Amino acid sequence: MPPRRLVLSFLGLWFTLGLVVLYASVRTFVSAVSGTVHGAAHFHLSLLAGIESVAALLFLVPRTLRVGGAGLLLTFAVALLAHALTGEFQAILVLYAAATIFVMVHGPVPWSWVRPRASAI
Repeated sequence: MPPRRLVLSFLGLWFTLGLVVLYASVRTFVSAVSGTVHGAAHFHLSLLAGIESVAALLFLVPRTLRVGGAGLLLTFAVALLAHALTGEFQAILVLYAAATIFVMVHGPVPWSWVRPRASAI
């Protein structure tokens, strides 16, 4: 069993990443549907943000972490390509993808790793 601090750090990364991406994708979805981003409502942007929102929710659930992570990686790749075609480089998407891959490779942690050990109390 890894040190508890390491496990808690991993959980912090996992849930912070999932919640930040969920928040950003919901904001983008609402903005795209209402037309406050890039003028008129953009179906493609709202679709991508909606898919990303669902993927972020799946990513936060231990049983569906890898499915959600795959969805996030797909949406990050599409967004990175779309931004690149307009001459922008969104480095934050690369960071999100790297953290997503790390969490997916590690996978969910057993609950026994999170609970404090009896000897530590």
